[in-house]
Amino acid sequence: MRLELQPAYVLHSRPYRETSLLLECLTRDQGRLGVVARGVRGEKTRLRRAQLEPFQPLAMGLLLRGELATLTSVETTGTPLRLIGNAGLAGLYLNELVVRLSERQDPSSALFDAYALALQRLATDESLAWSLRRFERDLLQAMGYALQLEHDAETGELLEPQAHYEYRVEQGAVASLPGRRHVLRGSDLLALAHDRMPDDEGLKALRGMMREVIRFHLGGGELRAWRVLGGTTSWR
Repeated sequence: MRLELQPAYVLHSRPYRETSLLLECLTRDQGRLGVVARGVRGEKTRLRRAQLEPFQPLAMGLLLRGELATLTSVETTGTPLRLIGNAGLAGLYLNELVVRLSERQDPSSALFDAYALALQRLATDESLAWSLRRFERDLLQAMGYALQLEHDAETGELLEPQAHYEYRVEQGAVASLPGRRHVLRGSDLLALAHDRMPDDEGLKALRGMMREVIRFHLGGGELRAWRVLGGTTSWR
């Protein structure tokens, strides 16, 4: 299958053979793809290799055969985003999430659009913690793991803003028992459901909840970004 001008982002790259790169890319129509970029590691191909950095909106020509695609052309389709400092680290976290939680060749335009929007948010002055919680929510929904954020999973009643809950991944929000970890206010869960940024306490609680949910879908694994960014307060 030959694809022309496929909207894409590079998520990760590593050397492949002597002069090539093996890329992990997120594409609009084919989902996550492994892509071989041949002959881009030489001195004469520096400009082309620079186009294959993360966070740049691209249009790729691809020849898809089997598990890997071959890059046939690439061009930038917008101004490359400058994600520096904590924003750059947050962008790498997004990339790791997509690589770890999505399957190759599983198309999801919703995931592609959520990723592109998240990068735009990271490039602004918006709270990094809130941008990440929104993307985690949207990623899970696109992957078929939508969070249940508005009703008590045991009673079916609407969540009470001032009540306290715990989130069970395979069930949803249930009333919290004394001494439980990762307690959330109903208002925190409702804020995430309705895309309203909660206060700092709520953001911290949602961060803990999201880690448990993501860890579950990783099969109990960890993300490298959690270790690298454990002390970065702007993520909380």
